[in-house]
Amino acid sequence: MNKQDFYYLGKIVSKYSFKGELLLKIESDEINFKELKSIFIEIDGSLVPFEINKLQLHKSSLLRLSIKGIDNETKANKILKSEVFLPINDLPPLSGNKFYYHEIIGFKVIDNNLGKIGKAINVNDQTSQPLLIVKKNDKEIMIPLIDEFLVEVDRKEKKLIFELPEGITNL
Repeated sequence: MNKQDFYYLGKIVSKYSFKGELLLKIESDEINFKELKSIFIEIDGSLVPFEINKLQLHKSSLLRLSIKGIDNETKANKILKSEVFLPINDLPPLSGNKFYYHEIIGFKVIDNNLGKIGKAINVNDQTSQPLLIVKKNDKEIMIPLIDEFLVEVDRKEKKLIFELPEGITNL
């Protein structure tokens, strides 16, 4: 199993009960949690599959779950704060200008006025506004991922076309 074949779902943030139930903070908005049968938890750098026994929405971004093999506090403590992943193949395909962050890595980034800016190498979604990190020669350029700036996602040609405000690539 290669980690690049998975996407980050969220993190186990706390125990829920003495029976080993856990609270998983979901960081993905494209998930239909009712269909989840298993998850992959990162343990010592490896993704380990776990079957889900029971699952329910706890609060807006929390899932309460019971996992096969985790049936007490001691076992739950061992996976507390662990990151949780799902296979990329399980994601529903998006179309138009909607995309998954992992999907656009490697795309050419083009501005309608400036022409080619560079290549998308990452998305920083830890800020209030997600930022597309673009590599141009030895320089990294950060472009806010704002719907108003994005003109087109061309999956066939692997291009992101923007209409950026003047000077934004010089920041």
